[in-house]
Amino acid sequence: MKEKNHILLIYTGGTIGMVKDYETGALRAFNFEELIKNIPELNQLDCTLTGISFEKPIDSSNMNPTYWAQIASMIEEHYAMYDGFVVLHGSDTMSYSASALSFMLENLAKPVIFTGSQLPIGDLRTDAKENLITSIQIAALREKGKAVVQEVGLYFEYKLYRANRTTKINAEHFEAFASLNHPPLVESGVHLNVHYANLLPKISKHKALQVHKTMDDHVAILKLFPGLNKEVLQSVLNIPGLKALVLETYGAGNAPMDAWFLDELRIAIKKGLHVINVTQCSGGSVSMGHYETSEKLREMQLVNGKDITTEAAITKAMYLLGTGVSGKLFKTIFETSLRGEML
Repeated sequence: MKEKNHILLIYTGGTIGMVKDYETGALRAFNFEELIKNIPELNQLDCTLTGISFEKPIDSSNMNPTYWAQIASMIEEHYAMYDGFVVLHGSDTMSYSASALSFMLENLAKPVIFTGSQLPIGDLRTDAKENLITSIQIAALREKGKAVVQEVGLYFEYKLYRANRTTKINAEHFEAFASLNHPPLVESGVHLNVHYANLLPKISKHKALQVHKTMDDHVAILKLFPGLNKEVLQSVLNIPGLKALVLETYGAGNAPMDAWFLDELRIAIKKGLHVINVTQCSGGSVSMGHYETSEKLREMQLVNGKDITTEAAITKAMYLLGTGVSGKLFKTIFETSLRGEML
């Protein structure tokens, strides 16, 4: 008889773990250990489930690198004992957290699936049950004794995406996330349809999991907009201790050609600030030099974010700075795909 897979559920907080108080209409967290009792369908899954939780579950709006390290530590502590992990997380910052974990968990050979819901588990029309059940099924997928998915994924509304390729695009619809620059890894219908060509290559059995828990938060994001003035730009570029700036530019990486704008960037870069050029468009890629309005940025050696998401860019910057990478190597390593986060 085949041994059942062991899946660990990690509850951090969020709507998926909330129940409605029908007297007041307010949402409150309920005992995570009762989750399985509230979803009897989980008993039909061909795997053994165990649940652990943050001591004090948080709203995902309060998520930060300290909590990311806590999630990573939970996975590290239980890595040898479980075949897969499902992280229950609020949807608002899920793409940030899931992207961060993709960088923090190097040589990952088991699935780490982030999921959540738009409606609480006890709501009549909840999306929580399907998201949770299918996430567990995906985490338990194995072929020839190895996990099918060996990366950090994000599952929502019938699709598993590479986590560091996702963005939350809707605050109301069940289809809350999109991955516009990379196709789904798995789609759920009558059957689970695995798109093997879209998965990361399998990790060699000789490579052990490495967990990086130091994330340097001396970073910022600046979105360009018509009317951005010199004072605002200077205030951001001169933030004390700032080491990296994710600059959300127009279209394929374009920016204003005003002399003051380019001069301020040039001065900041010479002082050692890493400026990462990402497009503020939901899909597509930066192509510096393709238009005249990005040629100057290419000449001053902005880091090319290519088709990376803002969520992955900021967490990748935190990760690289946290490893103590040298200033000379930062650009080269950032422009290299580490976990399938960019082309």
